Amino acid sequence: MSELWPGRHGPNVDYISFPPSLSWQTTFPRKIVLLGSTGSIGRNALAVIDQNPELFSVQGLSCGSNAQLLVSQASKYRPPYLAVATEEVRASVEDALPANYRPIIFVGREGYVRLATVPEATTVLSAQSGAAGLAGTLAAALSGRVICLANKESLVLAGSLVRDIAALTGAALLPVDSEHNAIFQCLAGRNQDVHSIVLTASGGPFRGMSAAQMANMQPEKALAHPNWKMGKKISIDSATMMNKGLEIIEAFHLYGVAKEQIEVVIHPQSLVHSLVRLCDGSLLAQMGQADMKLPLAHCLSWPRRTQEVTSRLDLARVGQITFEEADHEAFPCLALAKRALAERGGMCVVLNAANEAAVELFLHGQVSFAAIPRLIARALDAHAATSPGHQPFCPPLAGRARDLNDLSRLVREIEERIVHLDRKSREFVRACAREGERTC
Repeated sequence: MSELWPGRHGPNVDYISFPPSLSWQTTFPRKIVLLGSTGSIGRNALAVIDQNPELFSVQGLSCGSNAQLLVSQASKYRPPYLAVATEEVRASVEDALPANYRPIIFVGREGYVRLATVPEATTVLSAQSGAAGLAGTLAAALSGRVICLANKESLVLAGSLVRDIAALTGAALLPVDSEHNAIFQCLAGRNQDVHSIVLTASGGPFRGMSAAQMANMQPEKALAHPNWKMGKKISIDSATMMNKGLEIIEAFHLYGVAKEQIEVVIHPQSLVHSLVRLCDGSLLAQMGQADMKLPLAHCLSWPRRTQEVTSRLDLARVGQITFEEADHEAFPCLALAKRALAERGGMCVVLNAANEAAVELFLHGQVSFAAIPRLIARALDAHAATSPGHQPFCPPLAGRARDLNDLSRLVREIEERIVHLDRKSREFVRACAREGERTC
């Protein structure tokens, strides 16, 4: 099935990993750990599993703080392992589980790492929200697992590191993000025929508005996405179009293309999930309902196809699909993401951390909607003024690790640098907000 895998080592496409082993491709039921099972992606993944019970076996579930939902999920699937954020959540979960079901419960960052590497599982769905998902993704990659990647921040923060680890351990990545999953499918069998990739964006709830019109929008307006049902953070990212900025960085690392080969186009209907432009001028598009169960089913069962997991797209009833240019002036987060990708040196870490901190402040009514990109820009400027030029923040691993233990040590050192810069950037944004950024 390697012909279904995107191109490797080519001048146009150099995908982030080789395909999973033939043994993994042909062995079912597939044993899966879900990092972030109580979030939107995790719940959709379990819905796919419920629709195809013969294909999957749940080995582990995890949450941050939603103990009640985790207890419900765990009681249904009875996995041998769970992971939670804190001891308090662990106690709540343990007390509420059925008396005849006693799973091992891991706690905190190390708990997610242990869950990602349990020997019973071959496949890890990395679906934790934000930078918190990095540790689990890195651990799964170090263990050579197949990773269904829904946590785009893992690649935004450490894309080159994940690529290096996959090359050394044989880990394989399958992209869950609807846009990158669409590109993955369009690239199947195309090898090096690619000219560029085209990410589609709905435009979010504020499509067509000017920056002035959006400036003082309240959180409830920004959360009202017209097409997708998502968590709060990604919904705000859609409203600012930072989600598309992060996806540009994700595409750069996933597909090994030049940043100039990545385009963004507004597609309000969210039915064309992304496209690939071929060197002869052709365009390949992947279409379907705006339902995350589609890319999840594709990744979890690859290279097989499940039976229908959502309703079929009726083209006659759709009638029209439209495309527009992205308004970079109204949505400056697109330019900020491109700047971070171009300048490197930890700038993508700063971008992501500043964005997460600014979004949190906005959701709590502490800064205006217009302040989000301004805070991010200030954080990037501050880092650029103190960072040592364009040196790689994640140095290549090749030739530096003698064995797996040495590799794990090197990865942990780089991860600690990322975590430190992430924390520093968040603190900077919060300090700016305290100084009165709300009214800027």
